[in-house]
Amino acid sequence: MAGLSVGYYAKKNGLPFTIYEANNRIGGNCITLKHGDFLFDSGAHRLHDRAPEVMKELKELLGADLNRIDIPSYIFHQRKLIDFPLSPLNLLRRLGLYTFTKAAFEVILSRLGAKRSNRNFESFALNTYGKTIADLFLLNYSEKLWGAPCNQLSSDIAGTRMRGLNLKTFLTEAIFGHKAKTEHLDGSFYYPKFGIGTISDKLAEFCGKENIIRDAKITKILHNNNRIQAVEINGNDKVDTDEVVSTLPLDYFFQVMEPKLPDEILSIAKGLRYRNMILVTFFLDRESVMEAATIYITDPDFFITRIYEPKNRSRHMSPPGQTSLVAEIPCQEENRLWNLDHDELIRLTCSQLTQTGWIEEGEIIGASVSRLHNAYPILEVGYANKVQKINAFLKVFSNLKLSGRNGRFVYAWIHDMMRFGKEINEEYINNGSGEGK
Repeated sequence: MAGLSVGYYAKKNGLPFTIYEANNRIGGNCITLKHGDFLFDSGAHRLHDRAPEVMKELKELLGADLNRIDIPSYIFHQRKLIDFPLSPLNLLRRLGLYTFTKAAFEVILSRLGAKRSNRNFESFALNTYGKTIADLFLLNYSEKLWGAPCNQLSSDIAGTRMRGLNLKTFLTEAIFGHKAKTEHLDGSFYYPKFGIGTISDKLAEFCGKENIIRDAKITKILHNNNRIQAVEINGNDKVDTDEVVSTLPLDYFFQVMEPKLPDEILSIAKGLRYRNMILVTFFLDRESVMEAATIYITDPDFFITRIYEPKNRSRHMSPPGQTSLVAEIPCQEENRLWNLDHDELIRLTCSQLTQTGWIEEGEIIGASVSRLHNAYPILEVGYANKVQKINAFLKVFSNLKLSGRNGRFVYAWIHDMMRFGKEINEEYINNGSGEGK
């Protein structure tokens, strides 16, 4: 939806634009899929109220179709559900006094001790949360999610989800109990009535059909070494350009540039990797599975990383009396799972889910498999330096801007896509360069 966000603000500001979408559907990986009367998203998407100006726009755009949801998320660990983000008192109940006490002392000592260098995510996790919590909840899961050893991953993958698991949190909950207000709780978010894809649909509707060309894959980007002059669509049609905003994955963007760019910069771009995602969805003849927004599976024996029940976000996502469960499986194209046929993927995923006790084969009334390319960038050690060099090189193209997770190689959220689009349009207005396409 990064391109749609740019188009949305361009339309609001009266700037001419055309969006070229490689697929027939719009929204990129921010879409809602349909199977019979069931709806499910392309991931466990949620909209957080972290950008007031963006939320104001989306509330106006979606109106009554945007609702506030209050529902917790959990970690599935040794057949137990543990609060996520982690909560000290919940950890005590789930891990037992000995393991909890050990973990608590490690957290406290890590915060009171001398600050150590976080060279990678593994050192960050160990230095910040101690060995017990890192081993139980962070390292195995992160390796599954990103497809690389944690000592090869940047500490940037930590994000902010566990920032509240600190000395203050332990003491606050220890003194005042679980009802105490601690900054790590994160069970509230916004969600559209008919799925996250509603946001993309509304943005596209506002942009106008005449400004969106579907089934239009960019196959060449033609330049003269300081400006993007034209783009080639589907290996055939050539479209002259005045200003360009690219949301293409950076490695592909550099691959289709013509004339060819220097080998040094091409090598840097090829070194940036993206993670694909498989969604295996089961449609169930039962009212519900459990009250949870998202469940994170840390056990390395499971290839599933996250599970979510769409109906818990909106009752309109499933028919009355029925529900669905979506399993996320991150992998690369060379991975065995990516290349399995649908029936085998469904069988293997079903086997893992039945082990959890959440579903039984007899209640499955259908299943589907969806594959998402370039779901998010893999933030490996040194990625920031590579992106910095790429951005410095691209400044030579005076009419080029980048947006989106893939275009900027950042792990960003829905509100960030909107913010990027707003900022890009403000630059055009301030620079007086909003006359082209």
